[in-house]
Amino acid sequence: MAVPKKRTGHSAQGHRRSNWKATTPETTKCPTCGATVLTHTVCTECGNYKGKPVSLKDRKEEVVKEEKPAKKSTKKAAETKEETVETKVEAKEEVKEAEKVEEVKAEEEVKAEESEEKEEK
Repeated sequence: MAVPKKRTGHSAQGHRRSNWKATTPETTKCPTCGATVLTHTVCTECGNYKGKPVSLKDRKEEVVKEEKPAKKSTKKAAETKEETVETKVEAKEEVKEAEKVEEVKAEEEVKAEESEEKEEK
C-alpha cells in the first residue's frame, strides 16, 4: 500500500483543489406552464416533459380504480364495525328518549306549580 513520504503543503493542496468549483445548475422554462425547471427533468408544477404529460398526478385522472373483492377477514371486520355503529345509534336514541322524558316531567311540574298558584289565589 502506498503511503506518502512527506505531508502535502498548503500551497500544493490549494493548487490541487482549485478546480473544485460550485456551478449553478442549468435551468429552462417549461413549455406548457412556463415554470423554471432543471434541464432534462419532469416539470414539478404541471408534470410534463417535452410537452407530454408523464407525471403520476395526470395518470391518476386517466386510470380508473378497480375495487378488489373483499377478503373474509375484512368482512368480519366490516360486520363488527357495523355492529359498533348500530350500538352507537341505539345509545344515541336512548339518550334522546331519556331527554324527552325529562322534558315532559319538567313541563308537568311547571303546570302543577301554576295550578297550585291559581288555587291559592
